Amino acid sequence: MSECKKLGIGLAGFGTVGSGVWNTIEKNGELISDRTGKDVSLGISKILVRDLKKTRATKSAVPPEILTTSWHELVQDPAVDIVVELIGGTTDAFEIVAAALLAKKPVVTGNKALLAERGVELFAISRKMETPIFFEAAIAGGIPIVKTVQDSFVGNQIHSFTGIINGTSNYILEQMTLRGIDYTTALQEAQDLGYAEADPALDVNGWDAAHKAILLASLAYGFPIDPAEVYVTGIEQVRPTDINFAKSLGYVIKLLAIVREQDNGAVEIRVQPSFISKNHILASVNGVFNAVSVNADAAGESLFYGRGAGQGPTASSVVADLVEAARAFTHTSRHRGFLPYRESGTLVPIEETSTAYYVRFDVTDKIGVVSQIATILANHKIGISGTHSPVDSSNPDADFVDMVFLLHSTTFGKLTTALAEIESLDCVNSQPVVFRIENLG
Repeated sequence: MSECKKLGIGLAGFGTVGSGVWNTIEKNGELISDRTGKDVSLGISKILVRDLKKTRATKSAVPPEILTTSWHELVQDPAVDIVVELIGGTTDAFEIVAAALLAKKPVVTGNKALLAERGVELFAISRKMETPIFFEAAIAGGIPIVKTVQDSFVGNQIHSFTGIINGTSNYILEQMTLRGIDYTTALQEAQDLGYAEADPALDVNGWDAAHKAILLASLAYGFPIDPAEVYVTGIEQVRPTDINFAKSLGYVIKLLAIVREQDNGAVEIRVQPSFISKNHILASVNGVFNAVSVNADAAGESLFYGRGAGQGPTASSVVADLVEAARAFTHTSRHRGFLPYRESGTLVPIEETSTAYYVRFDVTDKIGVVSQIATILANHKIGISGTHSPVDSSNPDADFVDMVFLLHSTTFGKLTTALAEIESLDCVNSQPVVFRIENLG
């Protein structure tokens, strides 16, 4: 087979991942061509940066003439055949991706927020222009979950995804569990080690994981999803008390993403800290690692595990998508990116989802508190499997204490109605904290 024309890459963003893509292509470009039978030959033709004078952390020198501060110049450059968007956010990134698609240049992106928030618009342009978007790097870093769902599971009806898909939160919860430290201390350590951003909001409030869960659901069930309909809570309210209580019951606490299809075809999507059995395989996923369990009708249950972020793993996914984008560019008759195949679908209202629950109340330490709370729960037909009031050894005479209730499975709507009534009691001092107790089989 004769060698093909080298395809030019326009790299929008040259931070940690962008420089990792440069390093990978420089190091393994020949290997990629060998493995693809000379079908793919890639080279970086233009790079969008904020500062032309900044020192670049690359293993080989970057020619200064290929740097630009104008994304218009990058997209319009005739030497650029494929555009890689790695700047993040949903404003400029949207403009870059839309412009590239309109110019019929395939796009590779690692931007889960962009696709979760504005994917409906971008996939419409992708369909109209018959130009694909690839986004393996947007979900779980170096784990090839997108290609697996699109290719290996193409003949399967996917029943569910259950995943730990945010490494920052997973690291924080692990340190709280292993060392008994509080959330604030664990977060600061994660920031000091570079596992958490200076502004860690999207990681710790659950939305980074939610964006990934939305993309997984769209891949599996084929319809665009409005993030406003997805229930998300983060790990900010997890205390050592909760960690210790979970341990005593044989559980660990993980920030869990659940995507599940119901018998009627409606899809349940939610992200929240959850109690899971310490014997479940996901309980052993620690540090900044990610894991996604996929349950499909033909293949059964499969687990995908690996680093969820970082220069190397994410760059690996970007380069893999670049190979697919190059093939799509060379063989234009086949659109290899993702396109929704259903116009719409139904999400399960969060009020209709059911699990058992752990609920922590901050209450005034006086006689009758337990009976008041229990009476309201009973009135709403919510069963109690246990109660506990851990004693603060540092302050045994405190006026306020934590009161924990373990509740039998009920709908979230019924629970929230009961909790609103409980919260109005004089003895309850703040909004109750709720964690789900997941039965993962």
